[in-house]
Amino acid sequence: MDQVAGAIADPVRREILMMLRDEQLSAGQIAERFVISRPAVSRHLRVLRDSGLVRDELVGRRRFYVLRTEPLTDLTDWIAGLTRPAGWEHRLDALETEVYRARRDHRDRAPAAPSPRRREDTA
Repeated sequence: MDQVAGAIADPVRREILMMLRDEQLSAGQIAERFVISRPAVSRHLRVLRDSGLVRDELVGRRRFYVLRTEPLTDLTDWIAGLTRPAGWEHRLDALETEVYRARRDHRDRAPAAPSPRRREDTA
């Protein structure tokens, strides 16, 4: 998780990941979209590859980079744990149970509605 967090800490690497979200690209295609040097882009790609966030595929003589989202799972789970209070789901489940129980009890205690009288009963 630390290696993934370190990899996405850099804005250039985050931009590369966003590019790869939609399509696989070669290092040259990625470098064209930045004002930094090709060796700098290669270093960023190496960090992303070492963290497992991208993999490279050799197609003929060209190397394409592909996004891998699996390494983000631990990090997203950890972040999700920070953004919601611990046990919140349990408390909501308990509240839901109490609401259903209160509705059932209220329904069971309510007096039955009188049945409508027929016309012949009133004569």
